[in-house]
Amino acid sequence: MDRRAIGSLQVSVVGLGCNNFGGRLDEAGTGSVVHAALDAGINFFDTADIYGGGGRSEELLGRALGAHRSEVLIATKFGMRMDDQHLGAKPEYVRAAAEDSLRRLGTDHIDLYQLHQPDASVPIADTLGAMNELVVAGKVREIGCSNFSAQQIREAEDVSTGHGFARFVSVQNEYSLLHRDPEIDVLAECERVKASFLPFFPLASGLLTGKYHRGEPAPEGTRLASGPRAAQLTDERLVQVELLRDFAHSTGHTLLELAFAWLLGRPVVASVIAGAMNPEQVASNAATTDWRLTAEEVAAIDRILPAPAKP
Repeated sequence: MDRRAIGSLQVSVVGLGCNNFGGRLDEAGTGSVVHAALDAGINFFDTADIYGGGGRSEELLGRALGAHRSEVLIATKFGMRMDDQHLGAKPEYVRAAAEDSLRRLGTDHIDLYQLHQPDASVPIADTLGAMNELVVAGKVREIGCSNFSAQQIREAEDVSTGHGFARFVSVQNEYSLLHRDPEIDVLAECERVKASFLPFFPLASGLLTGKYHRGEPAPEGTRLASGPRAAQLTDERLVQVELLRDFAHSTGHTLLELAFAWLLGRPVVASVIAGAMNPEQVASNAATTDWRLTAEEVAAIDRILPAPAKP
């Protein structure tokens, strides 16, 4: 599988999102998905301390990787609320959260350590200073951020440059064919500061997998079958999905292949991180990387779903 750079890291262009581990997937299921990813040439595993509840995703990922740890790159995140004592981006918490993640993952270093969301109560210089200490100590190789605006990315870059700190080499925000907001200014800012972009929800919570059809109930057991995310199954959204599916089929491809190919058509995107519930889904995701969209195909997609207007 092709690889692209995130700072000094060379990551597979399809990554594995680990948010199902410890929640929708038990230890055996996690192991089968992780080993299917390794077999498919995926070397990039993205988790977070909140996934699975109480760090469970990190624990299961670490155990599933086992002796394969040296073959892969682990990205994890901190900063979202685990409980009243475990949240935020204060320097003392950055240090403690990193130690907790290292312990749960069963490793001596984190390849990409990401601030999961901005913390308005803490100057970014304080947070970056603590993250830089982790890099200097060899506990973290590269640092990144998630859910940052273009202005926040710019501010962090200026602070890192001014203080000689490690800099954010990645930005992980929501981005898909059905959610194109990063095109307004975040992608351009990433290109300006030479940060790689990592889309989360690249399949729009499953809408772009091809499993959902207008006029039909959501398949039982899928992410959108029940719960708050089921509200995404509107007629308008399903019409958009139908148009994209028809376009993909007209070119001899699937909707899933289109979702990956479209994102990977942007050089700033380093890896498309998608979750999976079983080895078959891992294999399907990994097999999507051969399609290179032409300029005409990109233009046709823009006619179906126009890019967002820039202010």
